[in-house]
Amino acid sequence: MILPRYRVCPSLIPGAGKGLFLDEPVSAGRLITAPDDIRKVYKWQDVEALPDARALLASTVRWFEDRYTITPEWPDECYINHCFEPTGLWHLGFVFALADLAQGTEITVDYRHLLAPGQREDFDDAASGRPIVGYDWHASLAASTARLHALVGSR
Repeated sequence: MILPRYRVCPSLIPGAGKGLFLDEPVSAGRLITAPDDIRKVYKWQDVEALPDARALLASTVRWFEDRYTITPEWPDECYINHCFEPTGLWHLGFVFALADLAQGTEITVDYRHLLAPGQREDFDDAASGRPIVGYDWHASLAASTARLHALVGSR
């Protein structure tokens, strides 16, 4: 579920297609998205074993450890694009505002938290040209937890 008012329209990121944009300001640390309809999670080996696994990778997201969802119906949350300098922090399926965000801001997250360890995204980062490669679960959890604590821990 997306909590603030928003719209989906062409992304400002070259080659990204559509993006998710705020229709209201959001303060730093505020929750932007939260999971609300997870029906099934798969182990990574089960995702890879699916006959159409390659086609499903774009709609596969890691939630925790080696558990992933596959959402080919593309809810609006799927229009959150990648950026190495994101506006949102992905933490266990929740997205938090990393700064005070103005109306019209495109919401982005670092996809390395969503990919399987070592999995390389089919595209490179638009700004830097660097490959997007999934973090190890422990590195992802440690980094997102530390960043979230720095963001909201003193409140």
